[in-house]
Amino acid sequence: MHKPPGTLQRIPLSIWALGVVSLLMDVSSEMIHSLLPVFMVTVLGTSVWVIGLIEGAAEATALIVKIFSGVLSDRWGKRKPLAVLGYGLGAISKPLFALATSTGFVLTARVLDRIGKGIRGAPRDALVADLAPAELRGAAFGLRQALDTIGAFLGPLLAIGLMLLWANDFRAVFWVAIIPAFLAVVLLLFGVQEPERQSGAVRSNPLSKQNLQRLNGAYWQVVVIGAVFTLARFSEAFLVLRALQGGLPIAYAPLVLIAMNVIYAAGAYPFGKLSDAMSRSKLLAWGLVVLIAADALLAWSNDWTWVWAGISLWGLHMAMTQGLLAAMVAETAPADLRGTAFGFFNLMSGIAMLIASALAGVLWDQLGASFTFAAGAVFSLLALLMILSRP
Repeated sequence: MHKPPGTLQRIPLSIWALGVVSLLMDVSSEMIHSLLPVFMVTVLGTSVWVIGLIEGAAEATALIVKIFSGVLSDRWGKRKPLAVLGYGLGAISKPLFALATSTGFVLTARVLDRIGKGIRGAPRDALVADLAPAELRGAAFGLRQALDTIGAFLGPLLAIGLMLLWANDFRAVFWVAIIPAFLAVVLLLFGVQEPERQSGAVRSNPLSKQNLQRLNGAYWQVVVIGAVFTLARFSEAFLVLRALQGGLPIAYAPLVLIAMNVIYAAGAYPFGKLSDAMSRSKLLAWGLVVLIAADALLAWSNDWTWVWAGISLWGLHMAMTQGLLAAMVAETAPADLRGTAFGFFNLMSGIAMLIASALAGVLWDQLGASFTFAAGAVFSLLALLMILSRP
Protein backbone atom coordinates (compact mmCIF):
# COMPACT_ATOMS: atom_id res chain seq x y z
CA MET A 1 0.00 0.00 0.00
CA HIS A 2 1.52 3.29 -1.10
CA LYS A 3 1.68 6.14 1.38
CA PRO A 4 -0.15 9.20 -0.06
CA PRO A 5 2.20 12.10 -0.91
CA GLY A 6 2.63 14.76 1.77
CA THR A 7 1.74 18.40 1.32
CA LEU A 8 5.26 19.44 0.28
CA GLN A 9 5.34 16.75 -2.43
CA ARG A 10 1.96 17.93 -3.77
CA ILE A 11 3.05 21.57 -4.16
CA PRO A 12 3.90 22.12 -7.87
CA LEU A 13 7.60 22.26 -8.77
CA SER A 14 7.16 25.72 -10.32
CA ILE A 15 6.14 27.09 -6.88
CA TRP A 16 9.28 25.53 -5.37
CA ALA A 17 11.29 27.19 -8.14
CA LEU A 18 9.64 30.57 -7.47
CA GLY A 19 10.56 30.17 -3.79
CA VAL A 20 14.21 29.46 -4.63
CA VAL A 21 14.21 32.44 -7.04
CA SER A 22 13.05 34.63 -4.14
CA LEU A 23 15.70 33.09 -1.87
CA LEU A 24 18.55 33.79 -4.31
CA MET A 25 17.45 37.38 -5.00
CA ASP A 26 17.05 38.04 -1.27
CA VAL A 27 20.56 36.69 -0.57
CA SER A 28 21.91 39.10 -3.20
CA SER A 29 19.86 42.10 -2.03
CA GLU A 30 20.54 41.63 1.68
CA MET A 31 24.29 41.17 1.12
CA ILE A 32 24.24 44.70 -0.31
CA HIS A 33 21.53 46.38 1.78
CA SER A 34 22.95 45.22 5.12
CA LEU A 35 26.19 47.06 4.28
CA LEU A 36 24.92 49.92 2.08
CA PRO A 37 24.28 52.60 4.78
CA VAL A 38 27.76 52.08 6.26
CA PHE A 39 29.32 52.06 2.77
CA MET A 40 27.60 55.34 1.89
CA VAL A 41 28.67 57.08 5.11
CA THR A 42 32.26 55.79 5.34
CA VAL A 43 33.28 55.42 1.66
CA LEU A 44 31.12 57.93 -0.22
CA GLY A 45 30.76 60.49 2.60
CA THR A 46 26.96 60.61 2.35
CA SER A 47 25.02 62.28 5.18
CA VAL A 48 22.41 60.28 7.11
CA TRP A 49 19.52 62.51 6.02
CA VAL A 50 20.46 61.99 2.34
CA ILE A 51 20.43 58.23 2.95
CA GLY A 52 16.91 58.66 4.30
CA LEU A 53 15.88 60.60 1.19
CA ILE A 54 17.32 57.91 -1.10
CA GLU A 55 15.50 55.14 0.76
CA GLY A 56 12.25 57.13 0.67
CA ALA A 57 12.56 57.81 -3.07
CA ALA A 58 13.36 54.15 -3.76
CA GLU A 59 10.38 52.84 -1.78
CA ALA A 60 8.00 55.43 -3.29
CA THR A 61 9.08 54.31 -6.78
CA ALA A 62 8.32 50.68 -5.93
CA LEU A 63 4.85 51.65 -4.65
CA ILE A 64 3.93 53.47 -7.86
CA VAL A 65 5.05 50.56 -10.04
CA LYS A 66 3.31 47.79 -8.02
CA ILE A 67 -0.23 48.53 -9.11
CA PHE A 68 0.62 48.86 -12.82
CA SER A 69 2.45 45.52 -13.05
CA GLY A 70 -0.46 43.64 -11.49
CA VAL A 71 -3.00 45.27 -13.82
CA LEU A 72 -0.79 44.63 -16.86
CA SER A 73 -0.40 40.92 -15.98
CA ASP A 74 -4.19 40.56 -15.92
CA ARG A 75 -4.70 42.51 -19.17
CA TRP A 76 -1.95 40.54 -20.90
CA GLY A 77 -2.99 37.20 -19.41
CA LYS A 78 0.65 36.38 -18.62
CA ARG A 79 2.54 36.61 -15.31
CA LYS A 80 5.98 35.12 -15.97
CA PRO A 81 7.34 37.69 -18.49
CA LEU A 82 6.69 40.54 -16.04
CA ALA A 83 8.27 38.53 -13.19
CA VAL A 84 11.34 37.93 -15.41
CA LEU A 85 11.52 41.67 -16.22
CA GLY A 86 11.27 42.58 -12.52
CA TYR A 87 13.90 40.11 -11.36
CA GLY A 88 16.06 41.02 -14.36
CA LEU A 89 16.08 44.72 -13.41
CA GLY A 90 16.97 43.72 -9.84
CA ALA A 91 19.91 41.68 -11.14
CA ILE A 92 21.10 44.45 -13.48
CA SER A 93 21.11 46.94 -10.58
CA LYS A 94 23.59 44.88 -8.50
CA PRO A 95 26.81 45.69 -10.43
CA LEU A 96 25.99 49.41 -10.11
CA PHE A 97 26.46 49.23 -6.33
CA ALA A 98 29.94 47.75 -6.77
CA LEU A 99 30.83 50.44 -9.35
CA ALA A 100 29.33 53.36 -7.37
CA THR A 101 31.64 56.33 -6.87
CA SER A 102 28.98 58.86 -5.83
CA THR A 103 25.70 59.12 -3.95
CA GLY A 104 23.86 59.77 -7.22
CA PHE A 105 25.18 56.45 -8.56
CA VAL A 106 23.74 54.66 -5.53
CA LEU A 107 20.41 56.48 -5.95
CA THR A 108 20.19 55.25 -9.57
CA ALA A 109 20.95 51.69 -8.50
CA ARG A 110 18.42 51.75 -5.63
CA VAL A 111 15.62 53.18 -7.81
CA LEU A 112 16.32 50.61 -10.56
CA ASP A 113 16.30 47.84 -7.93
CA ARG A 114 12.98 49.04 -6.47
CA ILE A 115 11.39 49.38 -9.91
CA GLY A 116 12.29 45.72 -10.43
CA LYS A 117 10.80 44.78 -7.07
CA GLY A 118 7.63 46.74 -7.85
CA ILE A 119 7.23 45.06 -11.25
CA ARG A 120 7.70 41.47 -10.03
CA GLY A 121 5.70 41.44 -6.78
CA ALA A 122 2.05 41.27 -7.89
CA PRO A 123 2.59 39.03 -10.97
CA ARG A 124 4.71 36.59 -8.91
CA ASP A 125 2.09 36.33 -6.14
CA ALA A 126 -0.69 35.94 -8.72
CA LEU A 127 1.37 33.21 -10.42
CA VAL A 128 1.67 31.31 -7.11
CA ALA A 129 -2.13 31.57 -6.72
CA ASP A 130 -2.63 30.38 -10.32
CA LEU A 131 -0.32 27.38 -9.84
CA ALA A 132 -1.43 26.25 -6.37
CA PRO A 133 -4.36 23.85 -5.91
CA ALA A 134 -7.05 25.66 -3.85
CA GLU A 135 -6.70 23.24 -0.93
CA LEU A 136 -2.93 23.88 -0.75
CA ARG A 137 -2.93 27.65 -1.28
CA GLY A 138 -1.91 28.56 2.28
CA ALA A 139 0.91 25.98 2.25
CA ALA A 140 2.12 27.23 -1.17
CA PHE A 141 2.32 30.86 -0.05
CA GLY A 142 3.89 29.77 3.24
CA LEU A 143 6.57 27.79 1.40
CA ARG A 144 7.45 30.69 -0.92
CA GLN A 145 7.59 33.05 2.07
CA ALA A 146 9.79 30.63 4.05
CA LEU A 147 12.31 30.28 1.21
CA ASP A 148 12.29 34.06 0.65
CA THR A 149 13.00 34.65 4.34
CA ILE A 150 15.86 32.14 4.43
CA GLY A 151 17.54 34.42 1.89
CA ALA A 152 16.87 37.41 4.16
CA PHE A 153 19.12 36.00 6.89
CA LEU A 154 21.65 34.16 4.70
CA GLY A 155 22.49 37.43 2.90
CA PRO A 156 23.59 39.38 6.03
CA LEU A 157 25.45 36.30 7.35
CA LEU A 158 27.39 36.03 4.09
CA ALA A 159 28.08 39.78 4.14
CA ILE A 160 29.47 39.61 7.69
CA GLY A 161 31.65 36.59 6.84
CA LEU A 162 33.06 38.12 3.64
CA MET A 163 33.72 41.51 5.32
CA LEU A 164 35.74 39.70 8.00
CA LEU A 165 37.53 37.58 5.38
CA TRP A 166 38.35 40.49 3.06
CA ALA A 167 39.15 43.20 5.62
CA ASN A 168 36.00 45.30 5.08
CA ASP A 169 36.25 45.43 1.27
CA PHE A 170 32.70 46.59 0.51
CA ARG A 171 33.06 46.49 -3.26
CA ALA A 172 34.34 42.89 -3.27
CA VAL A 173 31.24 41.80 -1.31
CA PHE A 174 28.98 43.73 -3.70
CA TRP A 175 30.58 41.95 -6.68
CA VAL A 176 29.90 38.55 -5.09
CA ALA A 177 26.25 39.56 -4.56
CA ILE A 178 25.81 39.68 -8.35
CA ILE A 179 26.09 35.87 -8.63
CA PRO A 180 22.90 34.80 -6.79
CA ALA A 181 20.93 37.61 -8.49
CA PHE A 182 21.68 36.33 -11.99
CA LEU A 183 21.17 32.69 -10.91
CA ALA A 184 17.67 33.75 -9.77
CA VAL A 185 16.83 35.08 -13.26
CA VAL A 186 18.15 31.92 -14.96
CA LEU A 187 16.10 29.68 -12.64
CA LEU A 188 12.97 31.76 -13.27
CA LEU A 189 13.44 31.53 -17.04
CA PHE A 190 13.97 27.77 -17.17
CA GLY A 191 12.49 26.39 -13.94
CA VAL A 192 9.04 28.02 -13.79
CA GLN A 193 6.22 26.96 -16.11
CA GLU A 194 3.22 29.27 -16.34
CA PRO A 195 -0.13 27.42 -16.46
CA GLU A 196 -1.83 27.18 -19.85
CA ARG A 197 -4.50 29.80 -20.49
CA GLN A 198 -7.39 29.77 -22.90
CA SER A 199 -6.09 31.03 -26.23
CA GLY A 200 -7.95 33.79 -28.00
CA ALA A 201 -9.80 34.89 -24.86
CA VAL A 202 -10.89 38.54 -24.99
CA ARG A 203 -9.38 40.43 -22.05
CA SER A 204 -11.00 43.64 -20.85
CA ASN A 205 -9.37 46.48 -18.95
CA PRO A 206 -8.90 45.26 -15.33
CA LEU A 207 -9.46 48.83 -14.10
CA SER A 208 -12.84 49.19 -15.82
CA LYS A 209 -15.78 49.93 -13.54
CA GLN A 210 -17.30 46.53 -14.28
CA ASN A 211 -14.12 44.66 -13.32
CA LEU A 212 -13.44 46.73 -10.20
CA GLN A 213 -16.97 45.90 -9.03
CA ARG A 214 -15.99 42.22 -9.21
CA LEU A 215 -13.41 42.91 -6.48
CA ASN A 216 -16.09 42.56 -3.82
CA GLY A 217 -16.38 43.61 -0.19
CA ALA A 218 -14.61 40.49 1.12
CA TYR A 219 -11.52 41.39 -0.93
CA TRP A 220 -11.48 45.07 0.09
CA GLN A 221 -11.90 44.02 3.72
CA VAL A 222 -8.69 41.98 3.41
CA VAL A 223 -6.94 45.02 1.85
CA VAL A 224 -8.03 47.32 4.71
CA ILE A 225 -7.11 44.77 7.38
CA GLY A 226 -3.71 44.30 5.70
CA ALA A 227 -3.10 48.07 5.67
CA VAL A 228 -4.07 48.54 9.33
CA PHE A 229 -1.96 45.49 10.15
CA THR A 230 1.01 47.13 8.41
CA LEU A 231 0.50 50.35 10.39
CA ALA A 232 1.10 48.19 13.47
CA ARG A 233 4.16 46.52 11.90
CA PHE A 234 6.55 49.37 11.10
CA SER A 235 10.10 48.94 9.76
CA GLU A 236 12.27 46.32 11.45
CA ALA A 237 14.96 49.01 11.72
CA PHE A 238 13.25 50.00 14.98
CA LEU A 239 13.91 46.53 16.38
CA VAL A 240 17.62 47.08 15.71
CA LEU A 241 17.53 50.49 17.40
CA ARG A 242 15.78 49.01 20.47
CA ALA A 243 18.41 46.29 20.74
CA LEU A 244 21.19 48.90 20.50
CA GLN A 245 19.53 50.82 23.36
CA GLY A 246 19.81 47.64 25.40
CA GLY A 247 23.58 47.53 24.92
CA LEU A 248 23.99 45.38 21.79
CA PRO A 249 27.36 46.26 20.18
CA ILE A 250 26.99 47.95 16.77
CA ALA A 251 29.05 45.22 15.10
CA TYR A 252 26.39 42.68 16.05
CA ALA A 253 23.41 44.75 14.89
CA PRO A 254 22.70 42.41 11.91
CA LEU A 255 22.03 39.62 14.42
CA VAL A 256 18.69 41.24 15.27
CA LEU A 257 17.26 40.73 11.77
CA ILE A 258 19.00 37.37 11.41
CA ALA A 259 17.34 36.09 14.62
CA MET A 260 13.93 37.45 13.60
CA ASN A 261 14.15 35.97 10.10
CA VAL A 262 15.28 32.54 11.34
CA ILE A 263 12.05 32.29 13.38
CA TYR A 264 10.04 33.74 10.49
CA ALA A 265 11.49 31.24 8.00
CA ALA A 266 11.03 28.27 10.34
CA GLY A 267 7.35 29.06 10.96
CA ALA A 268 6.09 30.37 7.60
CA TYR A 269 5.43 26.99 5.93
CA PRO A 270 3.90 25.19 8.99
CA PHE A 271 1.54 28.11 9.62
CA GLY A 272 0.71 28.34 5.90
CA LYS A 273 -0.18 24.63 5.92
CA LEU A 274 -2.22 25.12 9.11
CA SER A 275 -4.22 27.89 7.43
CA ASP A 276 -5.49 25.37 4.87
CA ALA A 277 -7.01 23.32 7.69
CA MET A 278 -8.59 26.06 9.85
CA SER A 279 -10.24 29.47 9.65
CA ARG A 280 -7.75 31.93 8.13
CA SER A 281 -9.40 34.82 10.01
CA LYS A 282 -8.90 33.00 13.32
CA LEU A 283 -5.22 32.33 12.61
CA LEU A 284 -4.73 35.95 11.55
CA ALA A 285 -6.33 37.08 14.83
CA TRP A 286 -3.90 34.91 16.80
CA GLY A 287 -1.04 36.43 14.81
CA LEU A 288 -2.18 39.88 15.92
CA VAL A 289 -2.30 38.72 19.54
CA VAL A 290 1.35 37.64 19.17
CA LEU A 291 2.25 41.06 17.65
CA ILE A 292 0.54 42.86 20.57
CA ALA A 293 2.62 40.75 22.97
CA ALA A 294 5.81 41.58 21.02
CA ASP A 295 5.03 45.33 21.11
CA ALA A 296 4.25 45.14 24.83
CA LEU A 297 7.58 43.47 25.63
CA LEU A 298 9.54 45.96 23.49
CA ALA A 299 7.69 48.90 25.07
CA TRP A 300 8.24 47.54 28.58
CA SER A 301 12.03 47.58 28.73
CA ASN A 302 15.23 47.81 26.70
CA ASP A 303 16.82 45.07 28.84
CA TRP A 304 18.20 42.48 26.45
CA THR A 305 15.99 39.68 27.85
CA TRP A 306 12.78 41.58 27.04
CA VAL A 307 14.09 42.88 23.72
CA TRP A 308 15.11 39.46 22.42
CA ALA A 309 11.80 37.98 23.59
CA GLY A 310 9.98 40.76 21.71
CA ILE A 311 12.07 40.22 18.56
CA SER A 312 11.35 36.46 18.71
CA LEU A 313 7.60 37.06 18.99
CA TRP A 314 7.84 39.59 16.11
CA GLY A 315 9.35 36.86 13.90
CA LEU A 316 6.64 34.42 15.03
CA HIS A 317 3.82 36.82 14.11
CA MET A 318 5.40 37.37 10.67
CA ALA A 319 5.43 33.61 10.13
CA MET A 320 1.78 33.36 11.17
CA THR A 321 0.45 36.20 9.03
CA GLN A 322 2.39 37.17 5.88
CA GLY A 323 1.72 34.13 3.68
CA LEU A 324 -1.77 33.98 5.20
CA LEU A 325 -2.67 37.49 4.01
CA ALA A 326 -1.51 36.60 0.48
CA ALA A 327 -3.68 33.46 0.53
CA MET A 328 -6.67 35.54 1.69
CA VAL A 329 -6.16 37.96 -1.23
CA ALA A 330 -5.99 35.01 -3.66
CA GLU A 331 -9.19 33.41 -2.38
CA THR A 332 -11.27 36.62 -2.33
CA ALA A 333 -10.28 37.88 -5.82
CA PRO A 334 -11.49 36.52 -9.21
CA ALA A 335 -8.79 34.39 -10.90
CA ASP A 336 -8.50 36.74 -13.91
CA LEU A 337 -8.04 39.79 -11.64
CA ARG A 338 -5.47 38.34 -9.24
CA GLY A 339 -2.63 40.50 -10.55
CA THR A 340 -4.71 43.65 -10.06
CA ALA A 341 -5.85 42.42 -6.63
CA PHE A 342 -2.28 41.82 -5.45
CA GLY A 343 -1.23 45.17 -6.95
CA PHE A 344 -3.82 47.10 -4.90
CA PHE A 345 -3.03 45.04 -1.78
CA ASN A 346 0.73 45.62 -2.09
CA LEU A 347 0.22 49.32 -2.86
CA MET A 348 -1.96 49.91 0.22
CA SER A 349 0.34 47.89 2.47
CA GLY A 350 3.38 49.76 1.13
CA ILE A 351 1.79 53.17 1.75
CA ALA A 352 0.84 52.02 5.26
CA MET A 353 4.44 50.92 5.87
CA LEU A 354 5.79 54.36 4.86
CA ILE A 355 3.26 56.10 7.14
CA ALA A 356 3.93 53.68 10.00
CA SER A 357 7.71 54.08 9.81
CA ALA A 358 7.47 57.89 9.63
CA LEU A 359 5.06 57.94 12.60
CA ALA A 360 7.27 55.53 14.54
CA GLY A 361 10.28 57.80 13.93
CA VAL A 362 8.41 60.90 15.16
CA LEU A 363 7.18 59.09 18.29
CA TRP A 364 10.67 57.75 18.94
CA ASP A 365 12.26 61.21 18.68
CA GLN A 366 9.57 63.10 20.60
CA LEU A 367 8.36 60.63 23.24
CA GLY A 368 10.79 57.72 23.28
CA ALA A 369 10.95 54.12 22.15
CA SER A 370 8.30 52.85 24.57
CA PHE A 371 5.63 55.10 23.02
CA THR A 372 6.57 53.85 19.53
CA PHE A 373 5.91 50.22 20.44
CA ALA A 374 2.84 51.12 22.51
CA ALA A 375 1.38 52.81 19.40
CA GLY A 376 2.11 49.63 17.43
CA ALA A 377 0.13 47.64 20.00
CA VAL A 378 -2.84 50.03 19.66
CA PHE A 379 -2.90 49.63 15.84
CA SER A 380 -2.62 45.85 16.30
CA LEU A 381 -5.61 45.92 18.62
CA LEU A 382 -7.57 47.95 16.03
CA ALA A 383 -6.77 45.38 13.31
CA LEU A 384 -7.75 42.56 15.69
CA LEU A 385 -11.14 44.17 16.33
CA MET A 386 -11.68 44.49 12.55
CA ILE A 387 -10.96 40.79 12.05
CA LEU A 388 -13.20 39.72 14.93
CA SER A 389 -16.05 41.79 13.43
CA ARG A 390 -15.82 39.93 10.07
CA PRO A 391 -18.91 37.78 9.37
